[in-house]
Amino acid sequence: QVQLVESGGGLVQAGGSLRLSCEASGFGFSRYPFGWYRQVPGKQRELVASISTGGTTTYDGSVKGRFTVSRDNAKKTVYLQMNSLEPDDTAVYYCKVNLVTIDYWGQGTQVTVSS
Repeated sequence: QVQLVESGGGLVQAGGSLRLSCEASGFGFSRYPFGWYRQVPGKQRELVASISTGGTTTYDGSVKGRFTVSRDNAKKTVYLQMNSLEPDDTAVYYCKVNLVTIDYWGQGTQVTVSS
């Protein structure tokens, strides 16, 4: 079955870095674009970054220049490199793939940035 497993979250000081991973299984990984989202309690989940099948990337303005999304089709993994982290980046981070008409999400990984 389709499965997305995020990892790499944790506690980091402001200005630090983390790399999140999203390992996928159960479908043709290379044929689909992916998105990284984040959510804080009481707010809607928001799109942070996305990557197409060809490697084209897009970013929310709040993370542009600090975050980098990439993919490794051989490893069936999508990454989110987060640099210059700020306290406002604190959230649960999720990866998502849309297969035809169904969105699949991972379980999320907590990122906490202390000031």
